[in-house]
Amino acid sequence: MKLIRTYAGIPEEYASAEKSKVVLIPVAYDGTSTWGKGADKGPGAFLEASENMELYDIETDSEVYREGIYLTETLDGFNSPENMVNTVHNEVKDFINRGKMVTMIGGEHSVSIGAIRAFNEAHQGLTVLQIDAHADLRKEYNGSKYNHACALYEASQITNLVQVGIRSMDRSEVSVMNRDHVFFAHEIMSNDYWMDNVLDLMTDNVYITFDLDALDPSILPSTGTPEPGGLFWYETLEFLKRIFEECNVVGFDIVELCPNKKEKSSDFLAAKLYYKMLSYKFKQNMEEIENEYEQPYNFEKFERNGEQYDEK
Repeated sequence: MKLIRTYAGIPEEYASAEKSKVVLIPVAYDGTSTWGKGADKGPGAFLEASENMELYDIETDSEVYREGIYLTETLDGFNSPENMVNTVHNEVKDFINRGKMVTMIGGEHSVSIGAIRAFNEAHQGLTVLQIDAHADLRKEYNGSKYNHACALYEASQITNLVQVGIRSMDRSEVSVMNRDHVFFAHEIMSNDYWMDNVLDLMTDNVYITFDLDALDPSILPSTGTPEPGGLFWYETLEFLKRIFEECNVVGFDIVELCPNKKEKSSDFLAAKLYYKMLSYKFKQNMEEIENEYEQPYNFEKFERNGEQYDEK
């Protein structure tokens, strides 16, 4: 009997393509990065860390994996940046059409281009919320419009792009940037209402692309281009919680984990961040179900990665 790898080692009953509400697509790609290499190893490190993570979220008093999370085969082996973008676009579009909430773990930031394109086709007036240290608004870089430095250029032209945490960019990107939709890291520091200001710019449907270098390197050093002066854990969670509570987040990606064998905390942070985002997404739905069907907590056993765990 073939052993099926599931996201975070969850029981297969919560991991089927048919019944799961959430799809997780790993994209192992690092074809255009220009400094720290290794983002193609990010999905593997993320999945390994996820298997060692507690599945009960204290803050939301929930176990979001019960909504069902289907882990696809890893997308890799691309022969060009264009091939990667087209492959991601088709894969994401397929699962959107099946009514799934599609999420993705990269990989360098260029993997988001195809995903954003698919979500924009599915949702009119889409807002793309980019949480990132870098603007990524170059029209072309090193001969390709699908370079990681161009990851959000297309989104800036076809969606309502809102950028948060930016603290590094090229002068050429100034002419592309919508300054009223950008929240630079140094300005956030002195603006107590920046989260409210961001929310004022959201449309009905929101796609989040989260580049891990948005976070301060003191809490996440393992990324391709770490920049000082980033966001910290609890302010990031507060912001994300409000976005999920006040907007319809239709999907999201997390990119630019560049694992280091000697530093595992970054892998674990990425794993926790993903699970937190799902917990915020489904919190309201789970509360409604619990209120309707209040009953005693009955424990049964399930096996996760060869060990026995209690399960409701």
